[in-house]
Amino acid sequence: MNKGPVTAGSFTEEVLPHLDSAYNLARWLVRNVDDADDIVQEAYLRAFRYFDGFHGGDARAWLLKIVRNTAYQWLKKNRSQQPVTEFDEAIHSGPGACDPEALLLQDADSQLVEQAFGALPDRFREVLVLREFEGLSYKEIADVVGVPIGTVMSSLSRARDRFRQAVSEAARSRTLTAGSQRR
Repeated sequence: MNKGPVTAGSFTEEVLPHLDSAYNLARWLVRNVDDADDIVQEAYLRAFRYFDGFHGGDARAWLLKIVRNTAYQWLKKNRSQQPVTEFDEAIHSGPGACDPEALLLQDADSQLVEQAFGALPDRFREVLVLREFEGLSYKEIADVVGVPIGTVMSSLSRARDRFRQAVSEAARSRTLTAGSQRR
């Protein structure tokens, strides 16, 4: 299918609507909002540069594959330079900073999910984001990740099991911590 010359308008119509999905995938892969912004910007530059090679099909899956590759290239280059845990000034200072229970209960559900999700290996987190957050089909995920559909299905099953286990462990840990602090 020949689309004719690449124009900013055709790129804008086909690729730009998927900006939120691109950012979502990048954020979950690199676990940092600022780095995700940079990755998405770089991925969109690459997508625009190579848009003439896109011959129709699913623009979203095509873009997410570029985002995925860009994110993994960024991680390979920068992972050793990143601190294991970022220091968050808002959490570690100000009122309530000395009250661990208040900190633990603040946004407890979202933190629980974030913690459990972050504990997953990259390959599991990636397929869960693409399926559960972005709603991609198994075939689309296979195209983005570059693996057979059967691998996607088994990876999703394992990822869901590991996520449930991580949520249970995090919730159990939170309950034990809260209980020991009350004594």
